Amino acid sequence: MTVVKMACLFDPEPERWGLRGDPHVWRALRDHRSGTDVPASIDETVSLLRATFSDLMGLDLGNPAASVYREQYSHGGISSGMVSLDTWRERLLPMLTERARPLLEP
Repeated sequence: MTVVKMACLFDPEPERWGLRGDPHVWRALRDHRSGTDVPASIDETVSLLRATFSDLMGLDLGNPAASVYREQYSHGGISSGMVSLDTWRERLLPMLTERARPLLEP
């Protein structure tokens, strides 16, 4: 069986983001997990992605806020550093999950 690294889930980057901080979180998540093997199940993959997101953001995606500001993802511009939790819950995390699915199915 071929071992696949998490890095493959992050390429290509999405064409649309929620807020200006989202691509910086995407790249931080990719960089943090790129050398990690894709877990053996979808549930484990989602758990790992959510846990890493929580570590990088300092909050869980279960937080009811629609968006948050994080200085480490601010790289210039009016709304820089704003991260859309709604976009991560509704589109970006599901995208990563769907990219993992064919890698885990027999």
